[in-house]
Amino acid sequence: MIEAALAKIRLRDDLSAEEETAILGAIGEVVSLPARHTFVHRGVRLSYSTVLIDGMLARYKDMADGQRQITHVHVSGDFPDLHSFTLKYLDHSLMTLTPSRIAKVPHARLEEITKKMPRLTRILWFATNLDASIHREWEISLGRRTAIQRAAHLLCELQARLQVVGQADASGFALPITQAEFSECLGLTPVHVNRVLRDLREAGLCEFRGGRVSIGDLAGLRATAEFDPAYLYLGRRDEA
Repeated sequence: MIEAALAKIRLRDDLSAEEETAILGAIGEVVSLPARHTFVHRGVRLSYSTVLIDGMLARYKDMADGQRQITHVHVSGDFPDLHSFTLKYLDHSLMTLTPSRIAKVPHARLEEITKKMPRLTRILWFATNLDASIHREWEISLGRRTAIQRAAHLLCELQARLQVVGQADASGFALPITQAEFSECLGLTPVHVNRVLRDLREAGLCEFRGGRVSIGDLAGLRATAEFDPAYLYLGRRDEA
């Protein structure tokens, strides 16, 4: 059920049978959600966190003038709101970008893990630290990278993260979102994003069409983005 989440943990840490049983035992209700559905609203008190079983989610904030900024894209296996366990409500909202399934993890069960299994608590804590690392990289994109670098960097990031759960390879991956939603990730207008995607296509680096990113030159795309995957911490942590 949460194989992708377990695969992400095993990529970086050993997971004992007892720890895996504890994670599986913490799972409560599993919910299927339609695309573009907000299921966590800013400021609303929460009694559970969620694991994304499959699909794509967006973390976002709305502006008073109706504009929206997407601040993170979550993929299968992510724990997008684990921090609500300590915060109790979020300063942002979570919505599905595609039809998705989530598993609810009651905070009471997370409380039991923190009391009884300190090593597993540290493993889960890593998820929030990784989110923070990704947020810093997005901040750099919004503040310093050029438009084409922003787009290329996000595509490189998604390719690397999706590859961990078997949903991408060097030739590309599914990205069933609109160009408008992609522009909300980049802080650019849809018209500007359309030009950037044309430039990437004409350079033979990648093409984003029909809900799929086809990569023609992954090394070239990474060079354009100046992409260094170190911030994703994809290796074993005991070997770092």
